[in-house]
Amino acid sequence: MKILKSLIIWTCFIPVAILNGGLREYVLLPVIGQNWSLPVSGIILSGLILLITWFMFPRLIKNSTNKERWLIGTVWVLLTVIFEFATGLSGGNSISELLAAYNPLTGNLWILVLGTTFLAPVLAGKNPTLQVSEEQATLSNRCSPRNNG
Repeated sequence: MKILKSLIIWTCFIPVAILNGGLREYVLLPVIGQNWSLPVSGIILSGLILLITWFMFPRLIKNSTNKERWLIGTVWVLLTVIFEFATGLSGGNSISELLAAYNPLTGNLWILVLGTTFLAPVLAGKNPTLQVSEEQATLSNRCSPRNNG
């Protein structure tokens, strides 16, 4: 069930990645050029994936174990690669063009994006900010005058 809930988070990555591609093509490329737009775009997308996961994961998936978080990260990476190849091939790209994205020497930081996607559930599952606020909420409810009789 936790993996199914995690798919809600993963589907949020799709429009963000598409918007990030638009940002790269229409803003970054004209401003900073071809050599920098691709790596900057990869860093931005990685940051957005972490941010989305950091906020959504602890709220949707409560009491997850470390093993479950690693499994969710693995599922997310597999889904991302499948999605990328399916959309790329249906869009007319060749396998070699798609595989080129996995070479960081070309300036493409797709490997960073996949690594972030893999690690994001593990990192977000240890979100101390949310845990503190939940503990404070529990303590607040116990100490509330309404609950004291």
